[in-house]
Amino acid sequence: MNDSDRNDDGTTAGIDDDRTEGSAKQVGGEMKEGAGKLIGDEKMKNEGRADQAEGKLQNAWGSAKDEARETFGANDDEG
Repeated sequence: MNDSDRNDDGTTAGIDDDRTEGSAKQVGGEMKEGAGKLIGDEKMKNEGRADQAEGKLQNAWGSAKDEARETFGANDDEG
């Protein structure tokens, strides 16, 4: 990624940070749930599921923001 791929505010053009962070939370939650299953820790397993749900919600929020930007042209380079 180079500087031309970034918006004026430093964010990556095209993909909202919430989508990236949400996806990372989902993966982390899957790993935590798997570890909980492996060692028989119900609390860890449930925390992993909660992390996954939070990540899905954050990812969906980021997708909605991306869609709004595309629809209303908030990332236009003009002007």
